[in-house]
Amino acid sequence: MDWDQPRSIYLSAPCGPGAAGDFVALRQRIQKYADAAPAFEAHARRREAIARAAEADGSNITARENYFIAAVHWGGAQWPIDENNDQNKFYNQRKRECYGSYARLADHRVEEAWIPLPDGKRLPAWLHLPPDYAGGRIPAVVSVPGMDSFKEMGVAMYGDRFLSRGIAVLAVDGPGQYESPVLGIYFSMEAWTATGTACVDWLARRPEIDTEKIGISGNSFGSLFSTIAAAHEPRLRAVAVSAVCHEPGFHTIFEEASPTFKMRFMYMSNITDEAQFDEFRKAMTWEGYAQRIRQPYLCMAGEADEVSPIEHTERLMKALKGPKRLVIYQDSRHAIGGVPSTNLGPLAPAHIADWMAASLAGKTFPNERWFVQASGQVAKTPL
Repeated sequence: MDWDQPRSIYLSAPCGPGAAGDFVALRQRIQKYADAAPAFEAHARRREAIARAAEADGSNITARENYFIAAVHWGGAQWPIDENNDQNKFYNQRKRECYGSYARLADHRVEEAWIPLPDGKRLPAWLHLPPDYAGGRIPAVVSVPGMDSFKEMGVAMYGDRFLSRGIAVLAVDGPGQYESPVLGIYFSMEAWTATGTACVDWLARRPEIDTEKIGISGNSFGSLFSTIAAAHEPRLRAVAVSAVCHEPGFHTIFEEASPTFKMRFMYMSNITDEAQFDEFRKAMTWEGYAQRIRQPYLCMAGEADEVSPIEHTERLMKALKGPKRLVIYQDSRHAIGGVPSTNLGPLAPAHIADWMAASLAGKTFPNERWFVQASGQVAKTPL
């Protein structure tokens, strides 16, 4: 299941160590693309049954943990399905129901959210408040997943990096992402220019949120989506992206990488004709958008990114008009990890969370390019 990206690692991470055995079994079971959906479904059904039995017995913590893991497995089962068929809709419904059950029992406040768009449709999301929230207005981050990720895995079950720092999280499936196309909300550059404003407008109506301290964080293709959103919404006070997708037109990921990426994004865009999609993707770019961004911008990238060559990220960073920091990990591929620089240098998720907390608090940093060497040492140069 990890032939193109370390999928089992990033799916298991928010679940915690209790799910490790599931993912060992999934790696053994999934030997080809067609194995993925039934394998994840089997584990989802088992975890959901455990959760229901535990809740009936009054063991709410065990129920909570198994509902969460079941929701992630149901989301994993959706991954290879690139159409709105009955199977995808069924998996999506089971994911929502399991996550809703988790939300009832979570150790922090979790609320279902629906973000209105200008066309009348609503983006699905979940709002999380920190476990120790006791009132007043606090910072918030809009969490944007990647192409193969979904909002239910955007906040860790325990010890989440943002919640632990007193920051609320609005985890959203934006236009084209996971649940949104099931609801008929597809990717377009125009849809994403509206998404940042829609999310901030929704958060601004919440009494818990400090509207002067809202940021956005995106991973993988979420790095493009977050950039587009922030370019059109100055109330997003800070932008942090990682494992980036920054190549204008996206030739490398769609023509030289796993064909699953192109299949997935065609579904996200509601396009079935490959030639039409090839023309459509030419307009997918940060160019003309990054130049509008004056908010602080943090970018975490792999030197050897195999789906988005690093030179495109270097160009984007030069185009930004506000404070910026580019962190490049020596020898790392697209998914940041698994090499000495990522093991010994700054831990990317924690660095993002620390930077976001500081930036939303008003702290400023010099414009710098950090190159994290294999030794873990960081070479800093002006940017």
